[in-house]
Amino acid sequence: MNTTREAVNQHKNSASSSSALSRFFQLEERGTTVQRELRGGLVTFLSMVYILVLNPIILSGPDSTGAYLGGGVDGPNIAAIAAGTALVAGVMTILMGAVANFPMALAAGLGLNSVVAYTLVQLPGMTWADGMGIIVIEGIVIVLLVVTGLRQAIFRAIPKFLRTAISVGIGLFIALVGFANVGIVNRDGATLLSFGNNGSINTWPFVLFLVGLFLTFVLMARQVPGAILIGILGSTILAFIMEAILKLGAFNADETMGALNLGGWKGSVPAFGGSIIQIPSFSTVGEFSITGPFQKLGVLSVVVLAFSVMLADFFDTMGTMVAVASEGDLLEDDGNPPRTRSILMIDSIAAIAGGLGGVSSNTSFVESTSGVADGARSGLASVTTGVLFLLSTLFAPLVSLVPSEAAAPALIAVGVLMMQQVTDMNWKDLAVATPAFLTIVFMPFGYSITVGIGIGFIAYTLINLFTGKAKQIHPLMWVVAGMFVIYFLMGPITAALGLA
Repeated sequence: MNTTREAVNQHKNSASSSSALSRFFQLEERGTTVQRELRGGLVTFLSMVYILVLNPIILSGPDSTGAYLGGGVDGPNIAAIAAGTALVAGVMTILMGAVANFPMALAAGLGLNSVVAYTLVQLPGMTWADGMGIIVIEGIVIVLLVVTGLRQAIFRAIPKFLRTAISVGIGLFIALVGFANVGIVNRDGATLLSFGNNGSINTWPFVLFLVGLFLTFVLMARQVPGAILIGILGSTILAFIMEAILKLGAFNADETMGALNLGGWKGSVPAFGGSIIQIPSFSTVGEFSITGPFQKLGVLSVVVLAFSVMLADFFDTMGTMVAVASEGDLLEDDGNPPRTRSILMIDSIAAIAGGLGGVSSNTSFVESTSGVADGARSGLASVTTGVLFLLSTLFAPLVSLVPSEAAAPALIAVGVLMMQQVTDMNWKDLAVATPAFLTIVFMPFGYSITVGIGIGFIAYTLINLFTGKAKQIHPLMWVVAGMFVIYFLMGPITAALGLA
């Protein structure tokens, strides 16, 4: 009898808990259930968890002073970067679900982390803390823009084709980073390298890269959920097998660093050296400096750089939230998702949180549409995704075991996805094609996202000015283009003023 009564009470408690979740997240109004939301949140997590591998790899290099993020002494602290990435993503995604009640997840933005790693912290004297300080600054600016309603005004000021060109250019830049990580391209992005002696494939790690690239592309073509993650995991498992059998060791092309090993792994060596589950290190948290960039670069340079990062961070969310809402049939009569202001505010705060966490700006992920396609309709799915991110901090050491050859295919795959938007531009109109082309190509060829954006904006302004279309240029575009002109002339200006 007691057992029966306990079972009934447990059932009532479970039903009450489910009912409370249903009311809080408006599940009935949105035609969904707790089970569908939990499943949708899991699907979204699996679709974007690759960021826990890619973000540490992108942020793993030294800054201009030779120091590493997360307190690495002799090399990058990959596990700490992964743990910080998961922590910030988890907290912000839970906030998106609990406050905005929207099925959209956030994490460190690809492209944004590249700006930090390959532009900001490589400027003379800039440290990782200084780079993250600029991220915090641009996040604060975006929050103010949301509060004042200017975010949409700036969004409208920049032509759609330029916003698309920025996204495509970043995609090519990310792909270039992937190729550089496996040695196909030099780190300066300029010199092509052969696949081996006389163009032949003669190292096992490079064979692994090709297998992983082919596997990822096939899975993507077959529209397999979590294709990028599966590609990383499959390649990493194969790398462990290869290392166990062949004992390839770490790549080394410098005689001063010991015996040469041109056939070794670039980055991490896939071999277990300790526990795969441990208390996470959050040493990246708090690694930021707001005053440092001003002291080392000057006010104008910081303003231009923060604006450049903001451009890369600015537009994805508006497109992503509409895509997610459209997929889930959540758009209101005005064509906007419910609680739009809350969604934009949380996304803006996520940029600040990413800088404070030392893991680059966090932003909304379009992979959230995978969970919505699987049934997610409310913030409960986001809470589920966020909790899974928090739990993954315990497994951060696993990320440090992924070699560059296993992760590079994912970077190239992301480049393919972002490149798809290139068809949205009118390439027959040279007034559109020229600034768009310059924006796209200067990012990878100039190895700088900021340079690509600046060249594209200046070209757009000048072409319209000298073709009698000056009235089409939004006043804000004049301001931005002028700022970039000053940015590119900072060397001569400082020299003329005797400040160099």
